[in-house]
Amino acid sequence: MIIVAGKIYVQSGKRDTFLQRSHDAMQLAREAKGCRDFIVAADPLEADRVNVYEAWDSEDSLQAFRGAGAGSDITALIKRADVEQYQVMEGNTISS
Repeated sequence: MIIVAGKIYVQSGKRDTFLQRSHDAMQLAREAKGCRDFIVAADPLEADRVNVYEAWDSEDSLQAFRGAGAGSDITALIKRADVEQYQVMEGNTISS
């Protein structure tokens, strides 16, 4: 499984615009083959921060969805991004 997670800082006052422009991508991702979860959400403490979380069955499913990447209507709003990709070994779970 592939996890993509991190934070994105957008131009001051543009977070709502960024979230609105991300809506279609979230919907398409959740319908894409191999997508387990996909969320872009406002951070509750920092006004210009957005948190991202994606879970995919495989690198292939992620890349099939990602294609050429986000459009310029979204990337133009980003000041800085700290997003990482992780490969998770399945089979070990922690329960409480």
